[in-house]
Amino acid sequence: MSKESKKKKWSQEVTEKSDALDLEEGVFKSDDPAKIAHSLKRSAEASDRRKSTPFRSAMSMLTFYINRAGAGLSRRQRHVLEKVKAELRKDFGREPK
Repeated sequence: MSKESKKKKWSQEVTEKSDALDLEEGVFKSDDPAKIAHSLKRSAEASDRRKSTPFRSAMSMLTFYINRAGAGLSRRQRHVLEKVKAELRKDFGREPK
């Protein structure tokens, strides 16, 4: 197994089996930023394994996914996922950036 495929396998495993959050199947594939944000919030609040606040756990998982997907994300999907950040802030009663 090449070094490249080990990296992909590692990040895929983290996304699928995170120790912090149990994500809904295909959550990041939605075109609706609010739906993704609500799902991340539910997962973060329901988790008893997270090491941080629900907000930070949800935002960390989103950022991790965006960074790991990298060039594999379409411009449109990247835009949707960037909007999720604002939705998460709104859902958790945080000030928008």
